[in-house]
Amino acid sequence: MLAEIERTRAVVATLHAELPRWGLVVWTAGNVSQRVVVGSAPGPDDLLVIKPSGVTYDELTPESMVVCDLDGTLVDGTRAPSSDTAAHAYVYQHLPHIGGVVHTHSTYATAWAARGEPVPCVLTMMADEFGGDVPIGPFALIGDDSIGRGIVETLRDSRSPAVLMRNHGPFTIGKDAKAAVKAAVMVEEVARTVHIARQLGDTVPIAPSDIDSLYARYQHVYGQQQPTNTPESDS
Repeated sequence: MLAEIERTRAVVATLHAELPRWGLVVWTAGNVSQRVVVGSAPGPDDLLVIKPSGVTYDELTPESMVVCDLDGTLVDGTRAPSSDTAAHAYVYQHLPHIGGVVHTHSTYATAWAARGEPVPCVLTMMADEFGGDVPIGPFALIGDDSIGRGIVETLRDSRSPAVLMRNHGPFTIGKDAKAAVKAAVMVEEVARTVHIARQLGDTVPIAPSDIDSLYARYQHVYGQQQPTNTPESDS
């Protein structure tokens, strides 16, 4: 378990560098976390690794990452955890299949959040990645699990790995932290593109049946598939 915690610290530290690289954060805003499974399957005894609060990205190292339980309580580390830790912890508590959570204040996605408006699915990229619109979550204050509740309520029955929390900004989820970071990059890209498209005129929606088809193809066919093991021929 100690080895897995140290491995996860290194993964999370490395992934934090992706946020400024893709222009998703400024100063110390934003955070990445990843679940550490304790036992044979995800459960209430799991831990999470996240960045410390108020530390610049240049200062982040594997050793500076902090470890918390799923109540958001610090269990290992020398600094206070991110102010969004309770939200991350709530997601892990209530969505056992989720292994990574990311929060940014990326400009275009946050602008849609400020409007309280979902990003409509008018791009094939959106159908691929999000399976429909990027939804808006409720307004919630920072500091307790209210944001986490809004994330879970919005995404529990959604195909989208991203939610725009109203007046706040995007949160993304994934099977691990890398997948959640990818979703954070992609939600900013589609939020920017759809905003620009709207400056030119009305956007054209994609039919729901086509969204379903695009989503299924991207999720199950696109990319490198694992080879199927077949018995060798006698010839």
